[in-house]
Amino acid sequence: MRKTLMAAALTSALSTGLAAAADTPLGLVIHGGAGTIERANLSPEQEQAYHDGLRLALEQGYAILQAGGSSLEAAIKAVTILEDNPLFNAGKGAVYTWDERHELDASIMDGATLNAGAVAGVSTVKNPILLAHKVMTESVHVMLSGAGAEQFAAEKGLEQVDNSYFNTEFRYEALKRMKAAEGAVPHQANMVRDPNWQMGTVGAVAIDSQGNLAAATSTGGMTGKRYGRIGDAPIIGAGNYADNSSCAVSATGHGEYFIRYQVASDICARVKYQGVSAKAAADAVIQDVLLPVGGTGGVIVVDAKGELSWSFNTPGMYRGKIGSNQPALTAIFADE
Repeated sequence: MRKTLMAAALTSALSTGLAAAADTPLGLVIHGGAGTIERANLSPEQEQAYHDGLRLALEQGYAILQAGGSSLEAAIKAVTILEDNPLFNAGKGAVYTWDERHELDASIMDGATLNAGAVAGVSTVKNPILLAHKVMTESVHVMLSGAGAEQFAAEKGLEQVDNSYFNTEFRYEALKRMKAAEGAVPHQANMVRDPNWQMGTVGAVAIDSQGNLAAATSTGGMTGKRYGRIGDAPIIGAGNYADNSSCAVSATGHGEYFIRYQVASDICARVKYQGVSAKAAADAVIQDVLLPVGGTGGVIVVDAKGELSWSFNTPGMYRGKIGSNQPALTAIFADE
């Protein structure tokens, strides 16, 4: 009798879980960086190119979800496409360091298991998000950096390139403008930076047919960065977080603030423990916590119910979303 009751309870639980999963809407939200993005600085052709790049990442990532793929697979696909697009500050379009090289960071997190992987300061890995995933799934570590991360990438057969692969003319021009604007200072680590040099990251958050959440983030960092500076993008809890019991978040902005205020995990904790919506939690952190102390940037969010949202406190954020209840939408400026 006892075994019969236990079996019935298990069958009921499984049925409930499957029904909940079946009722969970699919969803994908992406971003391509937040900052001083204004219409006056973008030609119609440039604006369209950004929309096209965002839409391609949305469509290909969402196609994986529609085919029954996981949220992790969808997030990775979307971020990989953005890494390969020179318009965005990740992968091919990574900004230059002070020494005129490229150092890239990325992270990924599985909301079902809380497993995570991250890489920092890599310079020869074509798609850092793929390496972050390998760290999560094929190592006992959460974060690898520099030469060691690149050795791990080689051992896992990931595509590696010369650092010059990441070169783009307009990013180099940005570095030259930045150096001219900053001028000579006694110690570069003490430079007070213009917000325009601090923005630029790509990311994706997704929910799949099983109700599992995932988040992925990748960046080339800060224009003119020195001394191996690492921002929030590869820091679990700061620039990236996913937990099936609350939400998934990918962030972009002035990394030092996102690290100090643990932005991504704070948003998820508010959802989990305060019972507020993911949108409300994101607005509270981005608008009420970060902005008053000078932290600029934004986040994309998906919660356990499949609600897709974002919040940012800058003039613009390259962004897009698509889902079972959301036609494909891309936007750039704050008034969209």
